[in-house]
Amino acid sequence: MRARKTPRKGAPRATAGGPRPARPRTVEVPMTRRQGARPNAGGAPGSQRVTSLIVDALAHALAQVLRFEGPADAVMSRYFREHPNLGSRDRSVVAEGIFHALRRLATLGWVMQPAVPARAPRFAALVTLARQHGFDALEERALRGDANAVKHALAVNLAQAPASVRAELPHWLYLAITAQYDDAPALMDALAEPAPLDLRVNLVKANRDAVLEELRAHHVVATAMRYSPEGIRLSTKPALTQWPAYREGRIEVQDEGSQLIARLLQPRRGEMVVDFCAGAGGKTLALGALMRSSGRLYAFDINQRRLEGMGPRLKRSGLSNVHPVAIRSESDIRVKRLHGKCDRVLVDAPCSGSGTLRRNPDLKWRFDETELARVNEVQHAVLTAAARLPKAGGRLVYATCSLLARENQQVIEAFLAAHPDYRLVPAHDVLAPQGVIVEHASRFAPYFVMLPHLHGSDGFFAAILERR
Repeated sequence: MRARKTPRKGAPRATAGGPRPARPRTVEVPMTRRQGARPNAGGAPGSQRVTSLIVDALAHALAQVLRFEGPADAVMSRYFREHPNLGSRDRSVVAEGIFHALRRLATLGWVMQPAVPARAPRFAALVTLARQHGFDALEERALRGDANAVKHALAVNLAQAPASVRAELPHWLYLAITAQYDDAPALMDALAEPAPLDLRVNLVKANRDAVLEELRAHHVVATAMRYSPEGIRLSTKPALTQWPAYREGRIEVQDEGSQLIARLLQPRRGEMVVDFCAGAGGKTLALGALMRSSGRLYAFDINQRRLEGMGPRLKRSGLSNVHPVAIRSESDIRVKRLHGKCDRVLVDAPCSGSGTLRRNPDLKWRFDETELARVNEVQHAVLTAAARLPKAGGRLVYATCSLLARENQQVIEAFLAAHPDYRLVPAHDVLAPQGVIVEHASRFAPYFVMLPHLHGSDGFFAAILERR
């Protein structure tokens, strides 16, 4: 039951339902990072000419984004609405510049010293665009006398920077990941890269082969996912909401790891299923499709506005078994009525969102250790409340998009110590009969874990619990 999915300035706000980080959105901004090309990313010089208009637009946008008063993609969308004079090509370059700066904000600040990106947004824009496209791509008029300063920033030796800066992470998160993962450098490198666009085929309306054939007929480079039986991955990010397949509900945007979490629940036709923290309903819709629109699927959340956002998606999906319910708290009478009656319960818990940093790079700068402690308390409370819903033999799945053991394994260990009526079910035993074999599964057994550098997905964790 989520309170806010998008954090406010400084960090998310924890309430009864807990804070939620920004997840990948389907907001349409013409030629943004979700739609436009990414010209010459990675700092290689190219033919892209960076004009004064682009520099000024990026500077103004960064001045708003770096306040961290809301999710970067929402702030960017608002900025573009307020500046309709920008053409689609310019918007593409500006959007890519924003997310390049956010992914590499630590080193950007390091090379700009003594200037600070938030206080010198135009200089930050110049350095960012030079890192993306090469210094020679910047038009002389755009530099406005800052040519030497930009060259100096580009020449800074990052080998002298602290390890957390080179990893593009806040120090506390760098320490946590390093302590937990033997292959931390590879993981942190992956977190600094953009994510692909993943789609889930709505099994109620289509099958994957048919959708793949349709996409390829329109010259869209699309491939079947490695793990998810209904997943498709795109190598580009086109104007998705203009597609008939999207408008007619045959596809939805959903990361591959998120798709598999629905399969961990393994809902069957005719069952009573609860998505305890439904939010905008991504996993709810995946569950409903696996149930073939039969049974009853309750989507609980304490944020009515977020649930209302599920409406258009639910209508497109064609599902008739989903029942969105806005509740006041986990002790709401409508929740209590289901105690001991449910076959399957999903707790998509509030978390730091550290597994989604490829898509939401601003989140690492808006979340801190204080908020982590607050969210952790909510995770324990929500899981305890949801554990009252399954009947004997029922299944409870606890999931996060976090990389941190404090939000994942440690929560489950504490729960099992306090709830001897539950047992842990190995994730492999649930996925393998469905034809899903996830690489490196034995490394994380009995839990379900997917990581960007190992699986090409966002970072996800899940534990399958069965009531004795």
